[in-house]
Parts: sequence; C-alpha cells; structure tokens
Amino acid sequence: MSVSTSQPVRATFRDYLQLTRLNKPIGLLLLLWPTWWALLLAAQGLPQPKIALIFTAGVVLMRSAGCAINDYFDRDIDGAVERTANRPIAQGRIPPSHALWVAAVLSLISLLLVLQLNRLTIQLAIIAAALAATYPLFKRFTYLPQAYLGVAFGWGIPMAFAAVQGTVPAIAWLLLLANIFWTVAYDTQYAMVDRADDLTIGVRSTAILFGQDDCRAVAILQVSALVTLLLVGLHPDSGLNGLFYLFLTGAAGLSIYFQRLIKDRDRQRCLQAFLRNNWWGALIFAGIFLDLLGGPQP
Repeated sequence: MSVSTSQPVRATFRDYLQLTRLNKPIGLLLLLWPTWWALLLAAQGLPQPKIALIFTAGVVLMRSAGCAINDYFDRDIDGAVERTANRPIAQGRIPPSHALWVAAVLSLISLLLVLQLNRLTIQLAIIAAALAATYPLFKRFTYLPQAYLGVAFGWGIPMAFAAVQGTVPAIAWLLLLANIFWTVAYDTQYAMVDRADDLTIGVRSTAILFGQDDCRAVAILQVSALVTLLLVGLHPDSGLNGLFYLFLTGAAGLSIYFQRLIKDRDRQRCLQAFLRNNWWGALIFAGIFLDLLGGPQP
C-alpha cells in the first residue's frame, strides 16, 4: 500500500514515539541485554559508569534510528501486514522524509557519544551504523534477514569489549555467536506471526524458509545458543562459576516453554513467545551479574 501525499500530514508526538518504537520497549531490551552481558564480562564486574551510560544511551538512540529507517524502507509494505498496518508512515501520519531526518539526528547524537571512546570502538561503531541502516533491505532478497539482525543486534558485544579492554578477544566473538543463535530463534518466532502476510506480499524470512520445520529449527537454534553460552562460561577469560550455570539452566527451561507456545503456530502464542524472550535475556544477565559480583570466587 503506497502512502498518499494528497492530504496534509499532521504528526503527533505519539506518532514519533511509534516510529522509533519507544512505545514498545521489547526490541530495545532484546538489544540491551547482550550489550550489558558483554560490558559485565569485559569489565569482570561493573564497567566504568561513563562507558555504561554511553552504551546504554547509544543502544536506545541507534535502535530508534534503525526503526525509523526500517519504516522508511517498508513504507509500501507495512500497510499490507496486519501487525504493522497502523504504523505512522503506512497510515500517512508521518511523511517518509521525516523518518530519514529522525534517523539522521539520532545517529548524530549517538556518534557524539561514541567519539568519547577509543579508536577501535569508534571503528566498530561505523560498522554498527551500516548494519542498522542496511538490515531492512535483507528481507527483500534473502530468507535469512534474522541472521543479519543477529549480527546487528549483537554488534554492541565486540564494541563493549573494545571500549573496556581496548581489544576484542575470542570470548567476545563467542558471545556474539551465542547472540546470533538466540536472535534468529526469537525473530523466527516473531516472523511466524507475519508469515501469511509475508507470503502474500513477497517478503522473505526464516519462518518461510523453515516451513513446517520451523519449530524444530527454533529448537535447534535455542540449543545452539545455550551450548555456546555454556562455552562462554567455560572460557578461561569469563570469570564465571556455578551461579551462572544455574541461570543458564533457567534459560533452558524457558526455551522449552517457548516451544510449547509455538507448537500450534497460533499467531498470538508465537507473539507471546517472542515477547517473553526478554525474560531469557534477563536470566543470562542476572547469571553473569550475580556470578561476577556476588558469587563464590574460585
């Protein structure tokens, strides 16, 4: 559905909140959790307040910018999808050009923040900006946009290690891999909500790629994420002990619960599974936080 420009546009503050998804913080939390995991592991405890604040603010700004860019690229698609039909650009409440201005301003503020960090972090931030800007294009020519999202959502991990340690060690890439597995799993659950609409309009996703094997594929991805996080915990540079594994076990239990939610492929239950991945990320964060700051030391 194309956006009509024949009527005057009267955007409200609420429309811009919707454009940047600040009215729906689930995506923000799913982006913050792995960044906070990395900050804790890189610092072996609490990072410097300045670094923590820059990364937290940067995640908020760049996620909001990415959402604005996404809606700009999807302005002729969102209206045909039940879940996104009421987005402000699709409804004509915000001109498409405004989304680009919003993204540019938010990205500039984020750049000013990251310029306070070291050179390696700045270089990685440039890659992060490119990932955020190009992600919306991938569902047009590949069935694996969720994998690209996993890299984009996890790029704060090597950036966090670079900011804290001045380098990106092997454990950072292992943690990024775990996040990619987790992201593809939960975003496939999300894509299962839109599958019927996506098939109609020609948008691609892992939910379409996996077809009837979607639940099995999500299970494999969940197990892969858990096993990779186990390897992170066992890595000699992690500093993690028994408490982390207790919370990792809790995340495994949640993964089983998610399988029960999606097994019938009901749209609402698949959406519930996606939303409750916030708990999964929070459990991993709690395990790392409590292990490094309050758990028994070797």
